[in-house]
Amino acid sequence: MLDRLQALADRYEKLSELLCDPDVVNDSKRLREYSKEQSDLQPAFEAYTEYKTVSEELEAAKVMQGEKLDDEMREMVKMEIEELSARQTELDERIRVLLLPKDPNDDKNVIVEIRGAAGGDEAALFAADLYRMYTRYADNQGWRVELMDANTNDLGGFKEVIFMINGRGAYSKMKYESGAHRVQRIPATESGGRIHTSTSTVAVMPEVEDLDIEIHDKDIRVDTFCSSGAGGQSVNTTKSAVRVTHIPTGIVATCQDGKSQNSNKEKALQVLRARIFDMKRQEEEAKYAGERKSKVGTGDRSERIRTYNFPQSRVTDHRIGLTLHKLDQVMNGEIEEIISALNIAEQADMMEKGE
Repeated sequence: MLDRLQALADRYEKLSELLCDPDVVNDSKRLREYSKEQSDLQPAFEAYTEYKTVSEELEAAKVMQGEKLDDEMREMVKMEIEELSARQTELDERIRVLLLPKDPNDDKNVIVEIRGAAGGDEAALFAADLYRMYTRYADNQGWRVELMDANTNDLGGFKEVIFMINGRGAYSKMKYESGAHRVQRIPATESGGRIHTSTSTVAVMPEVEDLDIEIHDKDIRVDTFCSSGAGGQSVNTTKSAVRVTHIPTGIVATCQDGKSQNSNKEKALQVLRARIFDMKRQEEEAKYAGERKSKVGTGDRSERIRTYNFPQSRVTDHRIGLTLHKLDQVMNGEIEEIISALNIAEQADMMEKGE
């Protein structure tokens, strides 16, 4: 591990030199690439630098402990050794986590799709609740939310809603949200006061650049239609809504939230690229599912990952057995505790497997 860390430190220092090179400073592409690489290496570099300092101080303290000291000085050296040993252990654990393989998509923006599933109108209403939860969480993180497409019902719920979250590290946190979310509560439409169980599905996909997924004009069909609102009625008379079909895979993406046809087409293509990329990624991961499945799940939208029980004000994440009795806060976007717990569980799983 130390050899790997030293190589990392050497690369970090080399990047510092490169970022001062006039040829690099005048080349925006290289400057951006090197800056990002150094930024990614910085946490491990700083932890390793402190680890070396602490190790040297610990070794010096142990040498001093073997010398002739009065009782007061011996006690001070003993306390220093205990503190340095504890810090060395903390840094060792932190470094091991920082050296774990990083998902190459972690820094990307995300496209999120929420659909009402089992439960009819109540599932659609819960889909709207999840949308509000994620938009508030995004606000708390300083991210920007952009609505891309929405299909509402007469009660204000979402049969389907698609939106983008723009912010560094959005995928690293939101990726844990893919799957089936189950709600248990008394629906507003229930006159008998009975608790119903409904589900909405969430799919989280990293934003994909043109270079990652190339779509040729000959492989797509573009249809235009009038934007529609709740119940399917047309809300305008111009064909600004766009439906894009990828002929080779049959994947379809629509967008009607933008003000112009060109804007909607570009957004639809963003969703299309993300869906094609997600399909290929899931196909690749399926080959290794038996041996590589993480404790936090596969990201399959059919997998039940969480239950929101309103009568008991309880949220349970089934992947790691985490239960919180603060449903109101969670629905208000305070989901960082859940996401952090999932991240820690995944890291522990990777360390256990020696990845």
